[in-house]
Amino acid sequence: MFNIAIDGPAGAGKSTAAKIVAAKLGILYLDTGAMYRAIGLKALRRGINTRDAEKVAQMLPDTVVEIKHIDKTQNIFLDGENVTHLIREHNVSMAASDVSAIPAVRLKLVELQRQIAKQNSCILDGRDIGTYVLPDAQFKFYITATAQERANRRHKELLEKGQDVSYEDVLKDIVTRDKNDSTREFAPLKKADDAFEFDTTTMSIDEVVEKLLSIIGNKK
Repeated sequence: MFNIAIDGPAGAGKSTAAKIVAAKLGILYLDTGAMYRAIGLKALRRGINTRDAEKVAQMLPDTVVEIKHIDKTQNIFLDGENVTHLIREHNVSMAASDVSAIPAVRLKLVELQRQIAKQNSCILDGRDIGTYVLPDAQFKFYITATAQERANRRHKELLEKGQDVSYEDVLKDIVTRDKNDSTREFAPLKKADDAFEFDTTTMSIDEVVEKLLSIIGNKK
């Protein structure tokens, strides 16, 4: 059994690459960011300021986030409701970034992530997987790209989903999320000392996957 940790800023291609690598290796894929998005969605629905640590923490005891694989696809359930598509809406992105900076939220979700990783060979992607969630993961990667390229990818993705949002707004959110994620006090976005780092700005997703599989294969 082994674990793969992939960290990096929003829009670097972590999740897309991780899903493909997991499928090729026949292991579990866990999108940790989706779990934070679920918490952010609940806060938004309740009209809670997503930066209000006290109020967000108060809603956690009766909050259940579950990962279920349906037809080989990861689905996120929030309090029994499948919110897989709802959490991908643009306004949920910043909410996820806000709540992820709250220690109580991270502690709740990290416990669940570690339980899953302990029971399965899996690949996790996020901001602090290699440094905090799974510091003993056998394989660690830090994937990045320029803010402009990441915004371009995310903007294209949102338009394809029918969400009317400008490139400028997406870029602004990307830059804000980078700052929030890397400067938060608890488990910030950071490259693990023993992680392999590479820039995907000029790489296709196939090239990213090939590079990951090559490194994993050479180290196994």
